[in-house]
Amino acid sequence: MKENKIIAEFMGLGIQLDMVEHIESGEYIHCEEMEFHTSWDWLMPVVEKIKDIPTYEGYDSIDFVLNCDLTIENLYNSVVEFIKEYNK
Repeated sequence: MKENKIIAEFMGLGIQLDMVEHIESGEYIHCEEMEFHTSWDWLMPVVEKIKDIPTYEGYDSIDFVLNCDLTIENLYNSVVEFIKEYNK
């Protein structure tokens, strides 16, 4: 999923030849094995990083992300949307 790759890049994870450094273990896994879209354990560190970003363009960054029904799918989609806007 290209969205998982966007998140991995935002998190500063090393990406080489469609391999990404796993957040906790530091081992490299294939991009297709990233679980940001299905695992709270993968997604919550991203939310924590967003929480630490100061307010920009009149939006509190965490409010931007948390302004959704908190299912993993909705939160994942909000995180991806935030990162795309943040990268502009």
